[in-house]
Amino acid sequence: MTKKCGFISLIGPTNAGKSTLVNQLTGAKVSIVSHKVQTTRTQVRGILTHNDTQMILMDTPGIFKAKTPLDRAMISAAWQALGESDAILVLMDAQKGITPEIKQIIKNVKSTNKPTFIAMNKVDKVKKETLLALAAELSQMHDFKEYFMISALKNKGTEALLDKISAEMKEGPWLYDEDQVSDFPLKLFAAELVREKIYKFLHQELPYDIAVMPEKMEHTEKGYNFHMAIYAMRDSQKKIILGKGGLQLKQIGMLAREELERELEEKVNVFLFVKTQPNWQKDSEHYQVWGLEG
Repeated sequence: MTKKCGFISLIGPTNAGKSTLVNQLTGAKVSIVSHKVQTTRTQVRGILTHNDTQMILMDTPGIFKAKTPLDRAMISAAWQALGESDAILVLMDAQKGITPEIKQIIKNVKSTNKPTFIAMNKVDKVKKETLLALAAELSQMHDFKEYFMISALKNKGTEALLDKISAEMKEGPWLYDEDQVSDFPLKLFAAELVREKIYKFLHQELPYDIAVMPEKMEHTEKGYNFHMAIYAMRDSQKKIILGKGGLQLKQIGMLAREELERELEEKVNVFLFVKTQPNWQKDSEHYQVWGLEG
């Protein structure tokens, strides 16, 4: 069997479903998922094997209007992924149609001269005639290799997507073990899980500007110990995260610990500390740990 391998960058607006699709295709929790916009903050790679092809899916931050240095660093990471990939998959929310962000993405992918596919996601919520009209309009904007109508959440239409994109990959050795699903550092993945749990419980009470930073990770014969700091912009946000008597923070830590134990199949301890730092988004040292450039 001749092996093939390649990198595919997933790019799209915020909340288009990129992380859900990566998790669905790899069959594992690779990227955190939240209803909150701009959840993915750095490039996360999901790895899967499809027939004779190893595909490295590069989940990127969503494209949106940048306001802060962190926003600009996130969007820069998304554009950078285009240059590092062998093929590009544009993912859009079919319910929202062709937004200004989609127009900007199409403009940028045109200049890459790389095989580019587009997937209209959440199609189970859109009428067929609307989807056909949307595909026709997209075809006038760019000569996409293929158009897909999928539901990432329900895993519909994804097999055809894999068939077509894998056909574009070049012959070459696989870069990862067959059973590896991500190359994301474990301590960063643990911090992302904590951030996901914060959003799960407090997405209505807290704004986007919360960060979870890994401070220390230990692996002993008794299991893993993760020490993480949660950065809030104001003392009022810190109080919300802590909850009465610290109960909210304990709940967040417990859920993160339980999920990490399922993933790692080992005993896990999670130690969380909440700090107030008003301008953490302006301090590039806080997000360079994620591979983002300030």
